[in-house]
Amino acid sequence: MNRVRVLLLNAALGPLDYRAPAGREVEPGSIVLAPLGPRQMTGVAWEPERLETEEVGDNRLRPLLAVYDLPPLKAPLRRLIEWTADYYLAPIPSVLRMALASASALDGARTITEYRATGFVPERLTPQRAQALERIEDRQGLVRELALAADVSDGVIRGLVKAGAIEAVEVSIDDPYPRPDPDHHPPHLEAAQKAAAREFVLAVQQAEFAPFLLDGVTGSGKTEVYFEAVAESLRMGRQTLVLLPEIALTEPFLKRFRARFGCEPVAWHSGLRQSQRRRAWRAIASGEAKVVVGARSSLFLPYPDLGLIVVDEAHEPSFKQEDGVQYHARDVAVMRGKLEKIPVILASATPAIETRQMAEIGVYREVKLPSRYAGATLPDITAIDLTQDPPPRGHWLAPTLVREIEANLEAGQQSLLFLNRRGYAPLTLCRHCGHRFQCPNCTAWMVEHRLVHRLACHHCGHMMPPPHKCPECEEEGSLVPVGPGVERIADEVRALFPDARTIIVTSDTIWSPAKAAEFVGRMEAGDIDIVVGTQLVTKGYHFPNLTLVGVVDADLGLQGGDLRAAERSFQQIAQVAGRAGRGEKPGRVFVQTHDPSAPVIAALVSGDAESFYAAETDSRREAAMPPFGRLAGIIVSAEDLAEATETARLIGKTAPQVENMAVFGPAPAPLAMLRGRHRQRLLVHAARSLDVQDVIRDWLGKLDWPRGVRVSVDVDPYSFL
Repeated sequence: MNRVRVLLLNAALGPLDYRAPAGREVEPGSIVLAPLGPRQMTGVAWEPERLETEEVGDNRLRPLLAVYDLPPLKAPLRRLIEWTADYYLAPIPSVLRMALASASALDGARTITEYRATGFVPERLTPQRAQALERIEDRQGLVRELALAADVSDGVIRGLVKAGAIEAVEVSIDDPYPRPDPDHHPPHLEAAQKAAAREFVLAVQQAEFAPFLLDGVTGSGKTEVYFEAVAESLRMGRQTLVLLPEIALTEPFLKRFRARFGCEPVAWHSGLRQSQRRRAWRAIASGEAKVVVGARSSLFLPYPDLGLIVVDEAHEPSFKQEDGVQYHARDVAVMRGKLEKIPVILASATPAIETRQMAEIGVYREVKLPSRYAGATLPDITAIDLTQDPPPRGHWLAPTLVREIEANLEAGQQSLLFLNRRGYAPLTLCRHCGHRFQCPNCTAWMVEHRLVHRLACHHCGHMMPPPHKCPECEEEGSLVPVGPGVERIADEVRALFPDARTIIVTSDTIWSPAKAAEFVGRMEAGDIDIVVGTQLVTKGYHFPNLTLVGVVDADLGLQGGDLRAAERSFQQIAQVAGRAGRGEKPGRVFVQTHDPSAPVIAALVSGDAESFYAAETDSRREAAMPPFGRLAGIIVSAEDLAEATETARLIGKTAPQVENMAVFGPAPAPLAMLRGRHRQRLLVHAARSLDVQDVIRDWLGKLDWPRGVRVSVDVDPYSFL
């Protein structure tokens, strides 16, 4: 009898043994359907020696229901799943679920019914129906997908189907993808780019593990350089994965890829509808998809013949997953490259200190592109001291910056104002009694969004209409916004420059690749004069006529005492500054600050990034902070405050006494309540050499806590909220 050890997609279960179907050999990696009590569950066959389980007699084994007609998950991917679960202290089925990220891809259906707008507007148009039609536009998808995109209920979408405003469409979901042509339109590379490209091409040909740091200033042509490595991987018939940090960056990337290779790569991100997800997964698993561009989750897909991984904008914090399996895609990408025995390119204009240190000690090979492509120059950066050049009362733009925008408009050139704060104002309060609007589910202020006439919590998504009077003292007309968000800056810009064509670019306005494409098209056509945006516009975009960048509040990211606050602020401002002067016209950048002498601001203005990074690195080394030490956060949450507090105290009280390790806390988290759950935090600080995961696993494994309490561990944390 053929016994099969199976890992099911249920984090609460360990591996289970089953009997193979009669006359069928089930190899490790095979995707199977297994019975579990009265239910049926998908799983993957695994090597018995790698996963322990309770021994069950042959006579008690239940037979597998089916073995899917799909390629088995390869051994390097299985080892990656094991490593990720072990390193990030996550249940192995939770990691496996990311590899099997499309349930519909497992069955054999060839068509699916989707829905799209017809253009007809029904007579009975409720606010929800109007919102749905406005949000859906040219989208197509299942009823649930359209409802989520429009932020309405399924019933609203079904009502629009009955009214004839939305129609059913039968979609073929397994059409083959076009194959990119490595020789479609080779670029003209300058000497430094050619040398870098040669190094990458050679690494792809050698098919060995080789991690690279591609460190190039903004506008230096990093994308064109690593495209040559992609082209070589295509010539060898192998697959390539390019990781991007944001969905909104996908569209400009696809455009550049199409120009270079003649067609688009296969995209993988949360914006895909179910049929697209199914088609992409099957094409990736079969090896048909030769180039995949995706968000961090695409890292775990079952590529049968991976030849290259590129992590673009590798410094981006959004590569760290903050819920579920709390992994860092940059580091997992390097590990997958090691297991697959292939090169990995980490591309960035502002590499993280962790990445720089790996290059410094020779683990990564550093390839530099120190100057911009085609003779374009880096923009001049000037600090505006808000203590000496303050905006008028009730305004946020200094007179100097206003004059520069005016000059740019007269020259027919585009400007960008950057403030990393969505909405109109971060806080609304009553001027009569001082009442502040706080989220009922989180310890966070409600943010006013005037575009949609809502107060919103940016942590749990709770929304409410702005009241006409204070709920505390019931005073009419007493509510005032405090501080600026991008919507408020845009209002100021419109008042100052009423003839200028202004657009707001945030995740509220650019929520899909189609919206990003529309924005890019309008910028390139010259239909926009001034962009007011958040970090969404700091990277990936190339607009030759954008010559002025204004940073509205450079001090914002330095608040809060975050380990990486200074580094992150430097990266963000350097990236947004890099949007200016990317063509023939020179760029100017103005940074508004209350402290021009702050190291971050001084480094940006002087262009002395190396001194800034050296000082930051030295301070991390002295404090034994990453990359010279290790951190792990332990987060305890519960709906009951007493349960959360008692469990956190229990964990703190039983902390093991281990050399080179200290445990701080417990203490209420900065976000002491999130989504209705009270939160406590502990922080583990350990020497680099200590296997802190084993210590935490043994420590927490001996403890019991109430069913309503959740305890999660964040290894190498990026968020300290």
